[in-house]
Amino acid sequence: MEISGPITAEYVKTVIKKRARELHKGECGKVLVIAGSKGMAGAAVICGKAAYRAGAGLVRVAIDEGLYPIIQTALPEATCIGRELSESDLESCDAIALGPGLGDYPENESLIEFILNAYDKTLVLDADGLNALARAGKTSSLKSAKPRVIVTPHMGEAHRLLSGFAGTDRVKIAEMLLEKTGAIVVLKGAGTIVAGAAEGMHVNTTGNPGMATGGSGDALTGIIAAFAGQTKDPWASAKAGVFIHGLAGDIAAEAVGEYGMTAMDIAEAVAPALKRTI
Repeated sequence: MEISGPITAEYVKTVIKKRARELHKGECGKVLVIAGSKGMAGAAVICGKAAYRAGAGLVRVAIDEGLYPIIQTALPEATCIGRELSESDLESCDAIALGPGLGDYPENESLIEFILNAYDKTLVLDADGLNALARAGKTSSLKSAKPRVIVTPHMGEAHRLLSGFAGTDRVKIAEMLLEKTGAIVVLKGAGTIVAGAAEGMHVNTTGNPGMATGGSGDALTGIIAAFAGQTKDPWASAKAGVFIHGLAGDIAAEAVGEYGMTAMDIAEAVAPALKRTI
């Protein structure tokens, strides 16, 4: 598969548009964030913050009850629920962000399997969600998933999903992931690749080295989920999401420089990135 072209601001403007004055929060996308664990609750905060800054109307965080105070202090706009999710919990949301900071726990595998079989909208699968599938040898199960899945691996996670394949050709790796998962692939890194079996392969044009910092990918997961909740278009949301994420990183770099940038700086800069684009 050849690169079809770059992802540009002009494309994003066709996906994320100015809002109608009479819009209410229920029409702006309800995002369920399944992220965070003991010692990594911040991943859920960054993901949820980025989702809100990307325009989500409502964000609900599914996390261990003992971590509620962290979420509700750091992200007071969000609500919290436990991890014992029901089908009605899933039905009430427009997109799910799953994986950031989830940790290495045996129950994660059954949680992911439940969502893959019960949910029918957009699932953005990242980080420990991807690692859980790779460990269980169930990467190919994504092909039969009920939701439209967007996987967002960095190169290390991509190698694990591909059973230890150690190549460095990013185009080839994106093609292999497409074949193995049947999902929309967002292969993170300099010049993030977004690939779909029917949609082709595109390369992002925003971003900088300062984004090589812990939690940056958690912000991207929240952005893509927020766009998917608003547009109901997973492919367009993945492409627009990587552009806005990179632009937010560029705006953060303008403010604090590449060396001192944090993932929360990126999450906070999502709103200015959208303002600058649309």
